[in-house]
Amino acid sequence: MDRHNIVIIGAGPTGLGAAWRLNERGHTDWVLLESHAFPGGLSASHRDPHGFTWDIGGHVLFSHYEYFDRLMDCVLGDQWVFHERQAWIWIQDRFVPYPFQYNIRHLPGDAQWECVLGLVRLRRQGPPFAHPVRSFKDWILATFGEGIARHFLLPYNAKVWAWPLDQMDYRWTGERVAVVDLDRILENIVEARDDAAWGPNNQFRFPLHGGTGAIWHALAARLPQERIRYNTTVAAIDPQRRIVYAENGDRYEYERLISTMPLDRLVACAGLEHLRPAADKLAHNSVQVFGIGLSGSPPPSLAAKCWMYFPEPQFPFFRATVFSNYSPNNVPDPSRYWSLMAEVSHSAHRPLIAPEDLASQVIEGLRAARLIPGGATVVSRMEYSAPYAYPIPTLERDAALEVIQRDLEQLDIYSRGRFGAWKYEVGNQDHSAMQGVEIADRLLDGTPETTLDNPEKVNKGG
Repeated sequence: MDRHNIVIIGAGPTGLGAAWRLNERGHTDWVLLESHAFPGGLSASHRDPHGFTWDIGGHVLFSHYEYFDRLMDCVLGDQWVFHERQAWIWIQDRFVPYPFQYNIRHLPGDAQWECVLGLVRLRRQGPPFAHPVRSFKDWILATFGEGIARHFLLPYNAKVWAWPLDQMDYRWTGERVAVVDLDRILENIVEARDDAAWGPNNQFRFPLHGGTGAIWHALAARLPQERIRYNTTVAAIDPQRRIVYAENGDRYEYERLISTMPLDRLVACAGLEHLRPAADKLAHNSVQVFGIGLSGSPPPSLAAKCWMYFPEPQFPFFRATVFSNYSPNNVPDPSRYWSLMAEVSHSAHRPLIAPEDLASQVIEGLRAARLIPGGATVVSRMEYSAPYAYPIPTLERDAALEVIQRDLEQLDIYSRGRFGAWKYEVGNQDHSAMQGVEIADRLLDGTPETTLDNPEKVNKGG
């Protein structure tokens, strides 16, 4: 049996962040267990037989932390492509710049007027949230008015979350959703001005080679390889005896355990029956990712675009990414090929329709939106299923997390990461890696964890 002070489960950004920080601080008594033969988790990438590189969805890298920025510079040096975000919404047979609410001047006149009228009516009602706001749906209507809600925010969010919006909380929104300034919107309309610079990801970087996964491959390669155990799937955890049992028969005894596996699976794996009711209240959706490798070059309308949102029901995907624009090395030869990715979310509340034919539906949708021009030939297809894609901030989430995390920590089990902490608002790559860094510091010297405990402060740069 291996014995270690700290055992880490999962070599995604969080587990690698924890391992990196422990190693950086000279703590050597740790081991990292990863079920796959490679690092990265949901941030892994792969190259298909045709030479196209694919991510698990449309990842972009931006940061709320100086430490994370330095770490990225350290692991990839100058091997980056830097971008100014070009995000759009395809709606009513046209592109509208993101964020939608500041660029409604691109809508047809009647839709534009509905959006403005909804905001005017809100202003007449007096202070914001004059009526009770209990859910994400309530918050959208109380913040943006009926027009913007009906045309974009309600259908899009129902599509991406695949969950009833009246069963979701709204306090996670923070920097994720641009709130509105009616005067600014009216000025944009009168002056015919695009207003697309909002948000923390208006500039981002992407690896020159290897997709997003190249970041985590490079980071993992700089760690002591004898402390990383790939192809090691956790079968069970005995929290009383403090042993992790692997499917291959190996056993790992620990003093403290950092887990990045989905929190509901951790509770089941550790046999913590008293926490099952709380874990059952944690919700998530799933996403099917489709990569479409194409001949030729992207049409001029896509030459500078990064990604596009699709709120309308005739398109099965909620987002499409011009992935070859992120790096020319995402395709085998940028003079001959380009690529798109599309993402389709689903859940028990919004199941897939004809899943066996979903790839064809996606391609038909991309053609209908004129993202795939008539002369382009599909030369490569990729489909990836992410069973755990978005942790959903339901109305019951915070109460459930409080119970689960409290009891786990009494057992010296620390669940962190996108699905370990189950907090979408701190689920980006930078947040996830820093959750690992911060729990390492806490276990070594008691330093408080800002990201987990105070997401709003982190996201506001406080």
